[in-house]
Amino acid sequence: MLAGSRSRYRPAYILVSIFLISLLLLCNYRRSNALPQNINDPVSSSEVKLHLTTHRETEIVVASTRKEDASWVYRHFPHWNPKVYIVDDPWTLLTVPKNKGREAMVYLTYIIDNYDDLPETAIFVHASRFQWHNDDPDYDIIPPLRNLRLPYVREAGYVNLRCVWIIGCPAEIRPFEDEEIGPDGAWSKVTNGKQPTAKGVFRRAFEELLPEVPVPDVVAVSCCSQFAVSRDTIRLHSKERYLGFRDWLLSTPLDDGLSGRVMEFSWHIIFGKEAYHCPSAKECYCNVFGLCDLPCTDSSCDGRYILPPFSTLPKEWPLLGWDHEDRGYTGSLD
Repeated sequence: MLAGSRSRYRPAYILVSIFLISLLLLCNYRRSNALPQNINDPVSSSEVKLHLTTHRETEIVVASTRKEDASWVYRHFPHWNPKVYIVDDPWTLLTVPKNKGREAMVYLTYIIDNYDDLPETAIFVHASRFQWHNDDPDYDIIPPLRNLRLPYVREAGYVNLRCVWIIGCPAEIRPFEDEEIGPDGAWSKVTNGKQPTAKGVFRRAFEELLPEVPVPDVVAVSCCSQFAVSRDTIRLHSKERYLGFRDWLLSTPLDDGLSGRVMEFSWHIIFGKEAYHCPSAKECYCNVFGLCDLPCTDSSCDGRYILPPFSTLPKEWPLLGWDHEDRGYTGSLD
């Protein structure tokens, strides 16, 4: 009698089991494919691990603060194994020893932490998708990253993600002419209360960072600390050397802005380029992004980048412009 009952209910057991297994698989699929809406949220930050892949050909390293939304990098570039560092949250998955030196502290920390297991190519960017310095007509970082020619990055070793010369080329810093160190050895002139500038402190800072390299007469590279580097280029220096660069950031009396700015105009030299590194805009757009039919001058190409009137984009950008006018934006904000 008991055996007969089991036989009668067996199809129901099987159906229930199939349903539960299917439900579990569906939940796991949805969980693994969901994207964090805000990676800085305490709940969603724990989900970041779900989006890290085992593909190590390329990684994208993002310097972020808690108030910035870097979720775009997970939506658009999950295949690049995003590494989002939050500099002002000591409890997050990826952070830094101290919030100093701006993005430089993140970049150095990533290199140090991953030195023995670097991907073929590392891409270093800021957190906000729309920023005044992004080399794109809408100041959107996504199109340049989508167009980035990774084989060329590995061939060149280092490429700036900005081709237009304004700001940084053709002669951003003249270390000897711009020096502002007074006779007492102070970091800035003591006359009329003048605040130090990156140009004014660069010579002395460069000598501390790279004492074996003669201080160049001219330092020029397109701003603003967003670039891609090959593994072999990073390993031109030892891990200990990068620890030294980070120790300099931690110990220098220069504040966050000045120390970060010095690093901004030193990365290309650290990665093996000449101090004057201003390839023609036409050459850069073609080699780096595959945009080879643009009408160009040495310093810019038509339709690519215009220096905005302010360094902070309007809140409604890119839908509305500087005077709240409709820009006719047809791109996606997803």
